[in-house]
Amino acid sequence: MKRVAVFVDAGYLFAQGSVALTGAGRPRASLALDGSAVVARLAETAGQKAGGCELLRIYWYDGASFRGPTIEQELLAGLDDVKLRLGMLNSAGEQKGVDSLIVTDLIELARLGAICDAVLLSGDEDVRVGVQIAQNYGVRVHLLGIAPARGSQSKALRQEADTTAEWDEAVVSTFLSVRSSLDSAVDTVVTSAAARSDVVDPSTEPRAIIEAVAQSLAAALDGAEVAGIVSFWTTARGVPAELDGKLLASCRTALGRVLTRPECRLARDRFSAAVRGRHGNP
Repeated sequence: MKRVAVFVDAGYLFAQGSVALTGAGRPRASLALDGSAVVARLAETAGQKAGGCELLRIYWYDGASFRGPTIEQELLAGLDDVKLRLGMLNSAGEQKGVDSLIVTDLIELARLGAICDAVLLSGDEDVRVGVQIAQNYGVRVHLLGIAPARGSQSKALRQEADTTAEWDEAVVSTFLSVRSSLDSAVDTVVTSAAARSDVVDPSTEPRAIIEAVAQSLAAALDGAEVAGIVSFWTTARGVPAELDGKLLASCRTALGRVLTRPECRLARDRFSAAVRGRHGNP
């Protein structure tokens, strides 16, 4: 059975995807990914590039902090036909070890004869050696870029590939968008809490302020974020790291002081309860 596998460098997808959408690079946190839509688009592209081949799976490569996968990564890992591969993020937020994971998987699948074609969404020249070796095993490698691909992909990598193609803004917009900033929502939450603190004294009733902040922040999440947190809870406990910091910082700002440990637990408990309420009552 002839099979094709897809290899996705998530860092490249987000960085260049934001350029395609807005004309400039944007922080990853400002972008919203529709996991099901991008997987469907990748599978469609694989079918076009390797006609007659069955899709083996889509390998999704990304970086993770020491705190573990993000909400978005948890959602992707739960999708059919997707294999999540995680490298590390350093203190500057840069991916480490992702290219070597791509190269290793590409070479191993080629060596074992598991695939005859590979679709590679990346721009880094470091994966070129994987392309070369896979080709030596008879695999055709189709390089996929995001417009303007010539400016975002290594020239040597493009020359090495058997075919090249690119997604333009119209395609990217079907699965990637600029989210209404959660930071803006946090600002609104803090402002509301501050207004509440004019009525409720934070020094005598901190619980009311903390509960208001936690519930308001949960209400500001979109449906995908709620689903992602619920997915996160299938393998972990508590509030995902990327939201925990925002939650506690908002509570600190609203109270005008550092939270005690019991207050941190209260904020997390109330936030989690509010998210569960939204999940049960969308």
